[in-house]
Amino acid sequence: MITSEDIKRRLWDGANSLRGSMDASRYKDYMLGLMFYKFLSDKTLETFVNTSGEKGTEAEIVQAYENAYESYGDNLIKMIQNVLGYYVLPHHLYQTWLKDIREGTFELEKVSESLQSFERTVATTGDIDDFKGLFSSSTIDLTDTALGSNLNARSKNIRQLIELFADLNMVALQKGDVLGDAYEYLIGQFAMESGKKAGEFYTPRQVSEVMAQIVAKTTKVDSIYDPAVGSGSLLLTVGKHLNEEGRKYLHYYGQEKNTATYNLTRMNLLLHGVRPEKMTVKNGDTLAQDWPEDPERPNEGVQFDAVVMNPPYSVKNWNQEGLKVTDPRFEMAGVLPPDSKGDYAFLLHGLFHLGQEGTMAIVLPHGVLFRGGAEGEIRKRLLDKNHIDAVIGLPDKLFTNTGIPVTVIILKKNRALDEPVLMINASKSFVKEGKQNVLQEKDIAKIVDTYIDRTNEKGYSHNVSQKEIKENEYNLNISRYIEALDEEIAHDVDAHLYGGIPLNQIEQLTVLHDMTKDVLYEAVKEVRPGYVELKKPIDAVTEDVLADEMVQKQIGSLKEALQTYINNYWGKLTTVQDVNDIETLKVEMLTEIKQLLKAFNHVSTYSGYQIIAELWKNILSEDTEKIAISDFYTAARTREPNMVTKGSGKTKRTEQDGWIGSIVPNELILKELYKEQLEEVETEKESLVSITEVITELVEAAKVEESEEEAALGDALNAREDDFTLTAVKAEIKNVETDSSEYGLLNKVKKLLEEKSALNKDIKAKEKELNEQVENRIENLMDEEINKLMYKKWFGDLTNDMTRLIEIPLKNELDTLKELKARYADTLEMIEKEGKSLEAQFETMLQELVVAE
Repeated sequence: MITSEDIKRRLWDGANSLRGSMDASRYKDYMLGLMFYKFLSDKTLETFVNTSGEKGTEAEIVQAYENAYESYGDNLIKMIQNVLGYYVLPHHLYQTWLKDIREGTFELEKVSESLQSFERTVATTGDIDDFKGLFSSSTIDLTDTALGSNLNARSKNIRQLIELFADLNMVALQKGDVLGDAYEYLIGQFAMESGKKAGEFYTPRQVSEVMAQIVAKTTKVDSIYDPAVGSGSLLLTVGKHLNEEGRKYLHYYGQEKNTATYNLTRMNLLLHGVRPEKMTVKNGDTLAQDWPEDPERPNEGVQFDAVVMNPPYSVKNWNQEGLKVTDPRFEMAGVLPPDSKGDYAFLLHGLFHLGQEGTMAIVLPHGVLFRGGAEGEIRKRLLDKNHIDAVIGLPDKLFTNTGIPVTVIILKKNRALDEPVLMINASKSFVKEGKQNVLQEKDIAKIVDTYIDRTNEKGYSHNVSQKEIKENEYNLNISRYIEALDEEIAHDVDAHLYGGIPLNQIEQLTVLHDMTKDVLYEAVKEVRPGYVELKKPIDAVTEDVLADEMVQKQIGSLKEALQTYINNYWGKLTTVQDVNDIETLKVEMLTEIKQLLKAFNHVSTYSGYQIIAELWKNILSEDTEKIAISDFYTAARTREPNMVTKGSGKTKRTEQDGWIGSIVPNELILKELYKEQLEEVETEKESLVSITEVITELVEAAKVEESEEEAALGDALNAREDDFTLTAVKAEIKNVETDSSEYGLLNKVKKLLEEKSALNKDIKAKEKELNEQVENRIENLMDEEINKLMYKKWFGDLTNDMTRLIEIPLKNELDTLKELKARYADTLEMIEKEGKSLEAQFETMLQELVVAE
């Protein structure tokens, strides 16, 4: 039962093992290109089967296609072409390459001929140019020495790459977008490996998500345009967030300057199931010449419902065509962007093509918010016309090709002139993954929700009036409008001098105040007006707070709400029947947890959202896919070979090591259904630890010079002197008297080593037997057992993880209370007393000094 995650792992592992030292940004063209050619071949064969009614194995169908071509020639080809808009001839099929490989007759030249043949056929098939130039030599150059220093080496590398896709049915994988997801995953992985070159073709997923969700959730989108389209991932992410009906009518437009990347765009769109007539992609320079143009309205340009863009940042010498301010795209700005930075040129181009009711999202470097000169003039004009709807500050190091912080600017043409500009400062919302910063799902959700709801949140978001913007001279630097939160409580001079915690600082502990006010004030006593001290240790206060009736009542209410939530989704998750329904179910589950948690004061809605997001990422996505492919109980009773990698270098190989449950983990079966046997093994392991500790003590004693243990046991140590060897102990014991202390020590070690050995053997035997029982049990699990095991796997930790969200803000404020107590513990009087005490001690020491004559 192969899933999208299995395919992703396999393809990326294959890419890493095959590409050798070739640059990732270059190798991707070969791998993704050949993967796409396999798709074209599979589609051709599928169409032949559907139109001819042929049945049989793939080899039989390929043979039938060859026979039919010999009989019907061009008539057969035209029939396939009418359905697909393209065709692959029988002797140029990917499957024919595989047959040649199996028969030992493969030649690299045949791959070149096949790709060139496809190029020639699409060049003469009328006006559909979605496939033209896909396999040009500039993209897939099979003579490139980076593939191998000679023909044999290049042939071997390409042969191995061809075999990587041999058993993947690309047509079947396209259903549920498994193929598109795998392709997108590979593009992303190649982007991370490519470093700075990644900027040419890839927008990080989390940035795409922010832009796409804002566009898709606030705008009716029938047409979408990306003037710097790259791999097309941004367009596809918007499409993903539309419903099925919306995607059906969506037309994708894009332009890309780099030819290899332009080819990647078309492949990516087609693999995601976008019909050729629903995509218009051009290979060209967006800024040099306007596209797309409307001949009937040359000064207006083609208008789109949505424009999304991640253009190259601050392009120098962008205006090599000598464009004037009279160019319709720049006319509204009244000035051309500076030649040294093309950021506003891309922005104005996108805005020019934005429909009156549409939404535009563009990601640019922060400098566009405050730089002066021509850019300042353009920014002023955009703000005066109120086209800037929102400015979203993102963290630095999100992109592999630049470490600078970026901003997403949302633009609209239909805003009221007095409508405020929403500022969002999400620059601190991230986690580190290696050298990169990454937005988590909760960070993306909060940005999108804040944009949709237009909420003000101190330190995070603010609706900025036109008056404020003018007062700041049209400078949009986010820090001018949103001050960073200072969570540090100010120091109180009187408290430092005379002790006690200021009452007004206790009152700043708002969560404790709201939920456990009585407990808080019972824990303190007044030492003088306006100042208090704790009557009990902070640990005791923490226990009282967490045990408080209000806290426990809220925990109980949350548990009750969660149980209803879990019961509802247990039914939906176990009965999912179509892989296309999984994403909808995931969104529904995430949306509902936000609504559920909003009913509980001081609980972080987005932390709860992240818990469910990670549950989907780590467990549910793969499990629901397997359930949809078969059904819940069938998937649960399915076991798969446990494939492990052994050896290294030339001896590196993959082989089976037992069986694992498809969705029910072996460890969970063992833990829940073999408790007694597992406890028996654990008891023996504890005994083994105890014996090992005693042996270790004796080893250390035997290394102490001239000790009794050294005399008796020193010669029984191994070469590393970290253990005894049983053979040496037995040899030594023969040389000592049975009634001597040496004999006693040696005999003790002998018994310990024998007991350790016996325990080790017994533990291994029992574990082997248990593992075999578990592997055999998988296929014979009862429905009730499956329900119990899967419930524990999916939701076993969920209630505790969620109820912890009630405790976290309380514990954070209790930590603050602890800090306040420590801060004001040493008063001026105490410090003076300590000083006088030290002076007295010093005087005493002086008097005790003896001066030698």
